[in-house]
Amino acid sequence: MELAVVDNSLTRSNSSPPSERVVAAPFTDSANLGAYDVYALTDIGNERENNEDCVGFSYESSNALVLVVADGVGGYEGGEQASRMAVDVTLASYREQGVEVSPEKRLYRAAQQANIEIYDRAIVVTELRSMSTTLTAVAIEEGMLHAAHVGDSRLYLVRGGKITQVTKDHTIIAERVRQKRMSAEKARQHPDRGTLTRSLGRELIAAVDRITLPVESGDVLVLCTDGMYNILEESEFVELTAEGSAEVIARRLIDTANEKGTYDNLSAVVCRIVGELPARAESTSWRKRLRAWLNSRS
Repeated sequence: MELAVVDNSLTRSNSSPPSERVVAAPFTDSANLGAYDVYALTDIGNERENNEDCVGFSYESSNALVLVVADGVGGYEGGEQASRMAVDVTLASYREQGVEVSPEKRLYRAAQQANIEIYDRAIVVTELRSMSTTLTAVAIEEGMLHAAHVGDSRLYLVRGGKITQVTKDHTIIAERVRQKRMSAEKARQHPDRGTLTRSLGRELIAAVDRITLPVESGDVLVLCTDGMYNILEESEFVELTAEGSAEVIARRLIDTANEKGTYDNLSAVVCRIVGELPARAESTSWRKRLRAWLNSRS
């Protein structure tokens, strides 16, 4: 399995112009990823002194990969450590479980393992007591996307010129919007829009959303932190992802958000599905196995 984690420390790429503040994942050649063209990018933004975001991805074969984005909470030291641990542990735990376990289970267990390790670190190290992080992780295999999600980072699916927010934000304000107690327009400007109701590391067992949906050739997936989507409209995501490689799209998203004046760290993991996906495997649920056994007895 190839692995790429984008460090949330601030460095400069040798190929980047002097004003660009980014760290890029080294594995960006779509030929190495078969059906996928992937790029991960994180930026400190215009106003922050440190970067509490972390992104990464790994792949087991030309048709199976994992994408992760995390946004740390807890101040300079805690936020950076929490997000980095979330990405590192999620990718490592997913890999260690082995292919005999379903991608959905592997990803959920990996997210819970990351939660436990962050929780334990916060208990042991007094200075890190307040640390936690968001986590949005995606595994794609055999034409199916499986996501594990906690917090207010987001997964977007762009298909046929239309965008869908696949995940839901776990924030106080987002809950009010879902309950129709506040408009989405007012929520975007609310001072408490980033107050989380769920995060990794806050409790021993995290409440993790699990999502499964099919993907198609031509889809573009964007995992991003709130520093990006609080600045860019959904229509801009559609426009900015319409053409170009995953690297071009990721840099375009971050450059546009910075030009508009983002006040936060911002990150994007972009995955373009550029090749034919394998046929989805037939379900092997216990109901189907029971039905097959009964048919064999008749």
